[in-house]
Amino acid sequence: MRFTFLFILVLITGSPLFAQQYTISGKITDDAGKPVSFASVYTQNTTRGASANSEGEYSISLKPGKYTLQYKAVGYKQESKEIDATQNRTIDVTLNIESYQLQAVNVGGKDPAYAIMRKAIKKRKSYLNEVKAYSALVYIKGMQKLLQAPKKFLGANIDQIGKQIGLDSNRRGIIYLSESESKYSFQSPNNVHEEMISSKVSGSNRAFSFNRASDLKVNFYENFEDWRGISLRPLISPVADNAFFYYNYKWLGQTVENGKTINKIKVIPRREHDPCFEGFIYIQDDSWRLVGVNLYITKKANISLVDTIRINQQFVPVNDKAWMTSTLRFDFVGGLFGFRVGGYFISVYKDYDLNPIFNKKDFNEVLRITKGVNKKDSTYWAGERPIPLTEEERTDYKKKEALAIKRESKPYLDSIDHIFNKFKPINLLIGGINIGNRYKKEYYHFDALTTNVRFNTVQGFNLNYGASFTKQIDSINNRYFRVGLDVGYGFSDHLFNAVASGMMPVGDSFTLSLKGGSDVEDLNDLQPISYLANTVHSLFAKQNFEKFYQKQFVAASIYGRISGGWQGSASAEFAGRTWLENTTNYSFYGSRNFTYNNPLALNTGGVLFPENQSFKVTLRTSYDFSNKYETYPNGKHYIPSPYPAIGFNYTKGVKGVFGSDVDYDRISADIQQANVSMGVYGRTSFYIGAGKFLNAKSLYFPDYSQFHGNEALFYQSEPNSFLLLNYYTYSNRTEYIEAHLEHNFSGFILNKIPGLRKLKLQEIIHANYLTSPELKDYYELGAGIKYLNLTVLYGESHNSAANVHSALRVSLNF
Repeated sequence: MRFTFLFILVLITGSPLFAQQYTISGKITDDAGKPVSFASVYTQNTTRGASANSEGEYSISLKPGKYTLQYKAVGYKQESKEIDATQNRTIDVTLNIESYQLQAVNVGGKDPAYAIMRKAIKKRKSYLNEVKAYSALVYIKGMQKLLQAPKKFLGANIDQIGKQIGLDSNRRGIIYLSESESKYSFQSPNNVHEEMISSKVSGSNRAFSFNRASDLKVNFYENFEDWRGISLRPLISPVADNAFFYYNYKWLGQTVENGKTINKIKVIPRREHDPCFEGFIYIQDDSWRLVGVNLYITKKANISLVDTIRINQQFVPVNDKAWMTSTLRFDFVGGLFGFRVGGYFISVYKDYDLNPIFNKKDFNEVLRITKGVNKKDSTYWAGERPIPLTEEERTDYKKKEALAIKRESKPYLDSIDHIFNKFKPINLLIGGINIGNRYKKEYYHFDALTTNVRFNTVQGFNLNYGASFTKQIDSINNRYFRVGLDVGYGFSDHLFNAVASGMMPVGDSFTLSLKGGSDVEDLNDLQPISYLANTVHSLFAKQNFEKFYQKQFVAASIYGRISGGWQGSASAEFAGRTWLENTTNYSFYGSRNFTYNNPLALNTGGVLFPENQSFKVTLRTSYDFSNKYETYPNGKHYIPSPYPAIGFNYTKGVKGVFGSDVDYDRISADIQQANVSMGVYGRTSFYIGAGKFLNAKSLYFPDYSQFHGNEALFYQSEPNSFLLLNYYTYSNRTEYIEAHLEHNFSGFILNKIPGLRKLKLQEIIHANYLTSPELKDYYELGAGIKYLNLTVLYGESHNSAANVHSALRVSLNF
């Protein structure tokens, strides 16, 4: 009997009748007959709904039954339709522009908006923390179009590229179209987990959507929105605690919707160039909560990459107390170097659960994308898609599906390789030569000559040329095998050097590296000055800052992630080390002599250390207090931690192994963090390190504790960089403490100055400190500006002997 009952149950629940759904579709227009783009359609008293597309077309699937459909859009009067879902139906809807009544309100002669906003701001924190946890299903569609493009750009034929990606003859058309569905989970204060359920990308059968609910999240109950990459400064919310300092408000009237009075408030920045939004917000009377947002931000607020971003957010009541996002849309347009791009991302939320049961470990994984999510067919998408495709989007999918099949074929990949593998003499000088086989995932690289011609006083002019072979051996986890050979020759010392290297993955998380040969290396193993900077200073100013020694060595290391935020590495090296003398006094300019290649006796010379053998073992471990990661079909990717990272190093110089002459034990520790948000006041980065030799019985200058000093005009910006410290003089064999602080005001000051604000300049301050037995209480202070990747600083150094030194420093990072 039980088997019979289950059999009948399966037949019923699996039958088409039981699974039947009907489609209600149509077009939503305004009273002038124009489409109302992205209007919302929801079944009353639920969070299940859909959205119209950019042409006002909508489609929603319903099980048999009676429903009340609510049609709404920000700025329009809501319409309701009683529906009996017994068949597929077409229902067109007209939304009238909402008329907001200006009623007499006695607020002491002031605009009523200010009284409303005071109440809304007072409730901000309670609404921010109203929902402690929730989960929801999210559909996201992203579409970007190339609106304008030059025929050629930096030598590239844009017409030819446009044909390959499906643009029209005017180089216009869709360049990104993608849809995705995710289950999104949130737990206060900032834990999120997103699992992609389905993914579709126009023009690729293998790619996964870039759409992320977590990337498109916006919450105006936060005091500010931190959109790094779009704005240097956090964008102030219209309901922030300090909003009255940044905004003026104007009450435009009120209307009644579902028995509730809604106020329309115009948001106006007090100062034109502050990081503020403009537009309208909709606040419900009595509860003083946001029920709709229609805001935008433009170049006036010094945003980057785009000219204008519009944010349209609608809310629906999920229960008697909580309102949640129903739809969220970002529209943008921008341009650079003759290109104009426009597009949107829209999210539709449904099936909220405000009482989910989570495990703490659920949120270690921030994002999960598995292999099968991009395999759903057109039938699946036709049933799940809450926003109908426009005719342009349907055409793009169809056209690029054929292109995708073609691009994955061996003949097509071979033809692309044939084009890009063509030898061009200019590549031998600039950029290097790259030869690839995309089908076999094999790649060869040969260095460019111009970037590998150097000069120093030990080798004179020297050529260091490298070549490598790389093969992807694990496409699932995106892991590679690589071998390389670097050869060098000094035209003054007439010495030939060569270093062979190789690396390969070991297990799921580690990489093994092998290296050996003969090379001329910097005495400071941090190499604080680049070869290019030393070449320029030597040839044009006769300042040979960099000092060298020769190393003949064999080394092996293994490194990777042990667990979560815990990483580690181990290495061993045997080396024969020889100090080198200058062999040339040549330069383009300057009559003075070069300094000797002994950093401790620059003007008198002498042997820095005797020829010696060294066998050392180095261990490093670090932990960043975060186990959060993203899971992709090609493996786990751990995301940057919001907490400081601590590290510990131990190096043992082992005497007697292979004739090793060294005998020492060195420990060091560090703690660092980059880009700590200080709100509207910018970001701070810091590094603190300390080290000590527990045993220093036998060691040589290359074994000393080294520092990232700087004496040249151009410096390398690193977390532990000094601005004015000598590269070698204060390297030590005892102990040290160093500290570094950099604060970027992100334009907080200069953005207030007319003319300068257009440059998007960032104010930078530096403070560095070092103390050791050799150098007591040395510190540096610096201040300057940053423009794009160029930083110019003026620094001043002090030490316990009251010596003061100052200079200009420039950093160019790519």
